[in-house]
Amino acid sequence: MFKEGMLSLVVSGFWETIYMTLISTLFAYLIGLPLGLILVVTDKDGIKPVPWLNRLLGTIINFIRSVPFLILLVAVMPFTKAVVGTVIGPKAAIVGLLIAAAPFVARMVESSLKEVEKGVIEAAQSMGASPFQIMVRVLLPEAKPSLLVGGAISITTILGYSAMAGFVGAGGLGAIATNYGYYRGQQDIMYVMVILMVIIVQVFQEAGMRISKHTDRRL
Repeated sequence: MFKEGMLSLVVSGFWETIYMTLISTLFAYLIGLPLGLILVVTDKDGIKPVPWLNRLLGTIINFIRSVPFLILLVAVMPFTKAVVGTVIGPKAAIVGLLIAAAPFVARMVESSLKEVEKGVIEAAQSMGASPFQIMVRVLLPEAKPSLLVGGAISITTILGYSAMAGFVGAGGLGAIATNYGYYRGQQDIMYVMVILMVIIVQVFQEAGMRISKHTDRRL
């Protein structure tokens, strides 16, 4: 475990895991945040109800979320190949992670936005605010603490996905745990990878919770 070559591999796997997780989370939010907003706004009780659009987006999101991650990762390999030119390595894994994570993020965002008190929205409407203004100046600011908590949950979930992606050659700590800890029976390496993953999760989770508490005006 403590040989120079293995330590170098672990360090490389650590940064690959961080890279996959952060980039996937960033792009998942670039897609999932607007989707979550649309789901809330077009809901039957939303500020701009569009039932058919809400049902369509909800169905697509639920369909993708219902597919087990490893199966989804394999199913999108042709698309991944077309986008990044390969189906192995961290860059390829990001495509699958993004497709799996964006619907999850959308639901997390939807849940957070629905926690905003209707009285605040109604007050904005009575002052003549447009739906876009309500989204940007009311919904998002009021839901910020909950959105940050959801972000911490999302990033740790995506981190777990990245570990599973190691089974199909994605790289990172998950691949090391699989290739050395599982296939070669080197249990000490597997345990070290598990401990590293737990530490990363705890750091992300704690950071998200602290930022959320700091921005919560209700406290």
